[in-house]
Amino acid sequence: MGGPWNATMRRLIVTADDFGAAVEVNEAVEIGHREGVLTAASLMVAAPAAADAAARARAMPGLRVGLHLVLVDGRPTLPPAEVSRLVDAGGRFRDDMGPAAANMFFNARARRELAAEIEAQFAAFAATGLALDHVNAHKHFHLHPTIAGLIGKIGPRYGLRGVRIPVELNHTERDAASPGEGLMRFWARTTRRMFRYWGFLVPDQVYGLRWSGAMTAERLLGLIETLPPGLSEIYLHPATRGGFAGAAAGYRYGEELAALIDPRVAEAARRPDARLGGYADFAREEA
Repeated sequence: MGGPWNATMRRLIVTADDFGAAVEVNEAVEIGHREGVLTAASLMVAAPAAADAAARARAMPGLRVGLHLVLVDGRPTLPPAEVSRLVDAGGRFRDDMGPAAANMFFNARARRELAAEIEAQFAAFAATGLALDHVNAHKHFHLHPTIAGLIGKIGPRYGLRGVRIPVELNHTERDAASPGEGLMRFWARTTRRMFRYWGFLVPDQVYGLRWSGAMTAERLLGLIETLPPGLSEIYLHPATRGGFAGAAAGYRYGEELAALIDPRVAEAARRPDARLGGYADFAREEA
């Protein structure tokens, strides 16, 4: 990590999402960092194993940890009564993303509750004592304009400098994009411009959306071997095993962990024109 910045350098952040979701995820993050190419993790502060995740991270000072905001399909940090416009009868965030997004945009009370919950998640992260490396959101919900605006307003008070925006280039077997993917790319690029205008570090390209839950060693190796110049982020969802509470159906958790510690991947990441790090490392270079 560290060193002078230049335009031809390939700078790479390798991130594990859902840190804190389960002990199995936390174990994989630790293995991936200590034995492989994992440089960062995104913490779900209200998840069942968040305290275990924070304790592991404090013992790994080289691991850059950011906030994985959860605003859909999860439990809030605040008591459900304080975010009643955002949760269902069971006290969980809604998982119908379209109606939930409309509610957050048009309902003034929902927007106030949303701001309070985002602030609470940043504060919960700060309470861990970990340095805030970056922010992103579960299911990329920070592309919502209301959520993006609140991150831009609240985040700097907690030292936020880096934001993932999933602008994913066409790459190898992913050349064909559906109309829905094309629309998401357009909106992601718009959001990226906005965060950069506000002064945040945002990667030039992000990989993981198309292969979410299936970032095998061959795919990870191919990405690193053909990495374009600039700042890239590759995100994965490793775990020591599937089947834990909240695990996504069909995700190849063990294969993603195996990819992180594959010797071929480690060798490719040591290419002379590339450097691994976290958002904080590369933000310092551009300061």
